[in-house]
Amino acid sequence: MSIFSEIPTVWLQISLVGAWLGVILLVAEGLNRFTSVGAEVSRKVVHIGTGNVILLAWWLQIPGWVGISAGVLAGAIALISYQLPILPSLNSINRKSFGTFFYAVSISVLVAWFWPLQHQEYAALGILVMAWGDGLAAVIGQKYGKHIYRVGGIQKSWEGSATMYLVSFAVSILILLVAGGSVWQALAVSAVVALVAATLESVSLWGIDNLTVPIGSAAIAFFLNQLW
Repeated sequence: MSIFSEIPTVWLQISLVGAWLGVILLVAEGLNRFTSVGAEVSRKVVHIGTGNVILLAWWLQIPGWVGISAGVLAGAIALISYQLPILPSLNSINRKSFGTFFYAVSISVLVAWFWPLQHQEYAALGILVMAWGDGLAAVIGQKYGKHIYRVGGIQKSWEGSATMYLVSFAVSILILLVAGGSVWQALAVSAVVALVAATLESVSLWGIDNLTVPIGSAAIAFFLNQLW
């Protein structure tokens, strides 16, 4: 079957994904421009909301080339937005970060890796660990983080890191069980994935965790399941 024969279905799929992303961006921009919630909150709305697009891609069985192309396009837009204030909700934070760009790269890498293997669940696991784990860890850490620790020049809170671990564990076990894994194996793999994700997030600079966490989490889950 040629790519051209898939065009009608693909365009419907792209339209659904585009509509989802459009709503997320509109909500985030609205929060950023017209409320006092703060730039970090509106940025995390985008962070979590766009991450869930991987579930749409998995559910709709979107071809891998579409996901890879979307990631490349998003990465290009992210690089432009660092120079031009076209999407304030993505980059209006008071620290140097290339997280949005790394996020887009990680989506392309994971789709390119796991779609041909017919193991889309690992791409979903990696992206959702980053989306929900890091997103909620940042919000909880900033609002409730009282117990601070430092790794090199990086400052984190134990409350934020604990949130990262627990959310990563919950996301991982849900994805693995949905994909048909055994309960005990899913529990064991998820515990390791959550530890790796929380560790990688705690030592990140310039938003590099948006690359290392999803790829690292997906890789650990995949190789452990292959081993066991």
